[in-house]
Amino acid sequence: MRWRTPRAGHVLLQGFAFGGIQVAVSVCADLVIIMAAGTLSEFLAARHAWLRAQRYVTGSALGALALLLATDQSQA
Repeated sequence: MRWRTPRAGHVLLQGFAFGGIQVAVSVCADLVIIMAAGTLSEFLAARHAWLRAQRYVTGSALGALALLLATDQSQA
């Protein structure tokens, strides 16, 4: 009940309002990411050198993450 106050009205309605705002903001952010991904995809598809570089960078990052996880000694 951090952001909901009984003095401001029915608490359940406040929860629905804040939940609706959260969903709307999340949908907008997801749409921006989707549009950027589509634009980037078109850019990379037209330039084979960039596509290859992106593939190597992504593969290297995922390989480094796999090594980091494989050598992690912390207790879960």
